[in-house]
Amino acid sequence: MKKALIVRGGWDGHEPLLVSERFAGYLREEGFEAEISDTLDAFAQSEPLMELDLIVSCWTMGEIKNEYVTNISKAVGAGVGLAGCHGGMCDSFRGNTEWQFITGGQWVSHPGGDGVEYTVNICRGSSPITEGLEDFAVRSEHYYLHIDPAVEVLATTQFPSPGVPYYHISNKPSAMPVAWTKYWGNGRVFYTSLGHHDDVFDLPEAARLMKNGMLWAAAGKAYAVKHGLTTERFENTAKMY
Repeated sequence: MKKALIVRGGWDGHEPLLVSERFAGYLREEGFEAEISDTLDAFAQSEPLMELDLIVSCWTMGEIKNEYVTNISKAVGAGVGLAGCHGGMCDSFRGNTEWQFITGGQWVSHPGGDGVEYTVNICRGSSPITEGLEDFAVRSEHYYLHIDPAVEVLATTQFPSPGVPYYHISNKPSAMPVAWTKYWGNGRVFYTSLGHHDDVFDLPEAARLMKNGMLWAAAGKAYAVKHGLTTERFENTAKMY
């Protein structure tokens, strides 16, 4: 049985309890053993993390110990998947740049706040994660992020935000990533900026995107094992704090 660890906490406004329970349900439907932890101490030991297939982050803001991020980095580098949504993964630990490097992006603003109506544009053919998905409308926070240029973009949204005259509108229009994948060593990383509140995932398209992304990320460990991929080339080049 595949194993997933969901770590939840931080700012309550992102409804980490509801979101984590929903994600655990998605995974259990697919035969996963899904454990939920309410503390970052779940990252204190590297060995248990190595036994996982997937880590799901549902933790907004706060601080994390550098050694915990090192343990996550090694586990994901060895093939354990990492997935998350909205501020629960890409606004988790603003002071930890290694976490931002692993995840592929960092929230910087949501012009207009909650309730902005916008379209999620699917990048068709970009990944099996988006297979069968069509563009869809969302009413939520419209996330502006700083993005790792190495990510594979699965979906975008147009900025400036519709009807929101914030300072950034003096710049040219841009396609902001909404969902992406990347690799960290042998591990697969998935993120979507959807998920300000749990009910965003009542949208079938948003739910399917998130579920597919988690399953894709979780499949990376078995692929690494099957193909004999090791982490030797990464182990002596870790960032020094």
